[in-house]
Amino acid sequence: MSTNENTKTATPAMHRSVGMPGHMKIIFVVLLAVLIALPFMVYPVFAMKVMCFALFACAFNLLLGFGGLLSFGHAAYFGMASYVCAHAAKVWGLTPELAILAGTVTAALLGLLIGSLAIRRQGIYFAMVTLAFAQMVYFFALQAEFTGGEDGIQTVPRNDLLGLFPMGDDIVFYFFVLFITFGGILFIYRITHSPFGQVLKAIRENEPRAISLGYHVNRYKLTVFVLSATFAGLAGATKSQVFHLASLTDVHWSMSGEVVLMTLLGGMGTVLGPIVGAVIVVTMQNYLAYLGAWVTVIQGVIFVIGVLMFREGIIGVLSKIFKKPL
Repeated sequence: MSTNENTKTATPAMHRSVGMPGHMKIIFVVLLAVLIALPFMVYPVFAMKVMCFALFACAFNLLLGFGGLLSFGHAAYFGMASYVCAHAAKVWGLTPELAILAGTVTAALLGLLIGSLAIRRQGIYFAMVTLAFAQMVYFFALQAEFTGGEDGIQTVPRNDLLGLFPMGDDIVFYFFVLFITFGGILFIYRITHSPFGQVLKAIRENEPRAISLGYHVNRYKLTVFVLSATFAGLAGATKSQVFHLASLTDVHWSMSGEVVLMTLLGGMGTVLGPIVGAVIVVTMQNYLAYLGAWVTVIQGVIFVIGVLMFREGIIGVLSKIFKKPL
């Protein structure tokens, strides 16, 4: 088959939108039902933390699992959005939706700035560039006046939603967080199964071939980088409202490492993998907190076992067993 024929057959496939399979609809309905009941079975703040990190992991998976770009600096967008949201709510008196929007927009702009420079490199060099920028953001957060330095921004208020609905009660705020995180995850699913997502997968699998088909690869890379940073910022901004706090932990390099762990443990390039990985890691941190620093050691052991036993991640292995994309 000639090159022209290959182009004619490959290009329509990349531009074909993929609808949601029946089994995924059932999974999302069941997941939503569980999440609606969850705050009445566990501590609502713990449940909200899980959802925020699930969205964060899905945002990272959008870049790594579907874009094929490994970033070691996603804490920059997560943490900076957290700071801006907390500052906007506490100092400017913005309502939760506007404060979260301010943090998310900040993360998107930061992602555009860093991404436009980072995508000029590939592989480990790309990863190191993102880590370098993330460290710059960390030291900015440490020195800037509005971030509160080592103390962070504490006692962040939850103002009335839309100026009308009180958000002080954790159960009430939980459903606002559920709307944000579940909506964000569905949006990411739609992105990955759109024509744009199909082109991303083509670039991930064979970048030279995608270039030969006439795609502007760097534009797609920058777009997915900014989208990933935006959703990471949405997760970070929401978390600052959940905990009434924005701190250096949110922007520290270890946060970037945690989201990599969540994604790989659950299953890179899958829809449900990052969610499962986030649930496992956050649950370990919460219920093994009494062990102190040993929690990190346990996380490392579980990660090693997971990589050895589940090369494609937990959901990746289940997907192979059931022969259905998960």
